[in-house]
Amino acid sequence: MDMPNPYLGNYKILVIVPILLVVASLLLIGIPGSPFAIKMGVDFRGGTLVTMQSDTGVDTVQLSSALVAKGFPVASVKSLQNPQGYKVEVEIERDDKLTQSEDLKTQFFDKIDEVSRLESNVIVSNQSADSITKYAEGRQAIDTTANKLFAIAGLPQNASDYKSSNELKAAASYTYKKVLDDYSQNLSDSLSALVPYKTISFNEVSASLSAKFIDRALMVVIYSVILVSIVVFIIFRTLVPSLAVLVGAASDIIIALGAMGLFGIPLTLASFAALLMLVGFSLDTDVLLTMRVIKRKEGTARQRAYDAMKTGITMSMALMVSFVCLFILASVTHINTYYEISAVAIAGLLADLVATWLLNAVIVLAYAEKKGEGHIEHKPFLSSIFSQ
Repeated sequence: MDMPNPYLGNYKILVIVPILLVVASLLLIGIPGSPFAIKMGVDFRGGTLVTMQSDTGVDTVQLSSALVAKGFPVASVKSLQNPQGYKVEVEIERDDKLTQSEDLKTQFFDKIDEVSRLESNVIVSNQSADSITKYAEGRQAIDTTANKLFAIAGLPQNASDYKSSNELKAAASYTYKKVLDDYSQNLSDSLSALVPYKTISFNEVSASLSAKFIDRALMVVIYSVILVSIVVFIIFRTLVPSLAVLVGAASDIIIALGAMGLFGIPLTLASFAALLMLVGFSLDTDVLLTMRVIKRKEGTARQRAYDAMKTGITMSMALMVSFVCLFILASVTHINTYYEISAVAIAGLLADLVATWLLNAVIVLAYAEKKGEGHIEHKPFLSSIFSQ
């Protein structure tokens, strides 16, 4: 028995389902203080992700409390069983001392090259009054910054002890590295006393790097929207079908984001990449539908939409199977990257079925029939089930 044609009869009521899902998704992730708001991963928030392999599991609540007591702002602790034993993941928010050190390092290195140039001018110009004044002001600024960095690292030296800016530059670099190394060593020692791990790895994302990730992600989204809009309008050269394609893709992403908030999938580089992939696939099915209904002339518009739906669902199911396999692998191995990509992809593919065939299709069909594209067959939807 073929799948029934949902576009027979009053097909416009089909938009109720995607509209409800879009509204629900926006409410889930958009209400301030919502427990389902999308959480930023270490990639976008900054912090430290510690991954340990152990023969035994740990009490996550006890481990979190112990680390907080030692001064580490713990975001989450996971203990996951895998074929090698247990994988323990500890996500720690960006430490205030590290953030201050990074800010001071940035301020210092933004000025050091200019101060070095002024220092050279003082020597070359035989210490002219103008050169000395500019150099003194610049040197005082970097000395103040360096002293703050020395204080955070707990070092006794003073910036004025260094006669040349190059010596001070080397000392500042060493000091910043010491702050990072001391923090990592302190964290490693604390974890060693709490978790009997066999291997350990640290993934440190600084605040500046996470800010760059966010900036690049936003730029990718903006450029993608602009380019996609241009291409879609070039293909169809008509407002309504072009907007229908964009609305379908946007609805797909919104529903996928709602699923991320509902199931606690954080926004990381992996999940963001999966969302971008969904944009491409959603546009693929939306363009398939719109091309079939608008550009072709055989049969009725409803029949062409139905044929496109059968092709699109077959494509979606084939892709869904591959990501379900990846999700199963991620569940066994507890590899976060696999889990985030597969979970977001599965949610997005399900959302695409709803957004494309219950929302985009209704818009395109209504437009085609208004333009006189094909005979309208008023046959009840449910009757098609029994006529096969």
